[in-house]
Amino acid sequence: MLKKEDFTYFGRFLKPHGTKGEIGLLGDSLTLGEECDFVAVDIDGILVPFFFEYKRQKNNDTLIVKIERLNSADEVRQLTNSTVYIPREWVEESDNYTWGYFRGFKAEDVELGNLGEITDVDDTTINTLFVIDRDGTELLIPAQEEYIVEIDHSQRRIVFNIPEELASL
Repeated sequence: MLKKEDFTYFGRFLKPHGTKGEIGLLGDSLTLGEECDFVAVDIDGILVPFFFEYKRQKNNDTLIVKIERLNSADEVRQLTNSTVYIPREWVEESDNYTWGYFRGFKAEDVELGNLGEITDVDDTTINTLFVIDRDGTELLIPAQEEYIVEIDHSQRRIVFNIPEELASL
């Protein structure tokens, strides 16, 4: 069984590409190397692997992939907009991350301790926000350098120093 802690967020499947079972794969945060022959999708809380028959680059952040045993647009359509994960061992350390890379990171505060998990990053406005699930409540923290104390990539953890009133909103 695949363990979620062994994987990192990659991006999402787009719509089917053509009629032969190809589908777009948007890589929000990383690139897939040659060794990457599968991705995993969270289906009902279980990571399910999808192996590539082949993959090819469409543009800078999008691949066209053919999934083994899925041979039509209708068969791959079920994957549209699914969140895609790749094994952490295939991730190369870099300083060039996009915001989506931080999904799944644990959020902590120097004073308040555990804040929860970063479930999304809202970059639709000029003020990018980390969306954190704090025991079922959504907490929004500005993605600003002044609030970030440490980013631990190996432990997938960000330590913040946020004003207490921000955490209580």
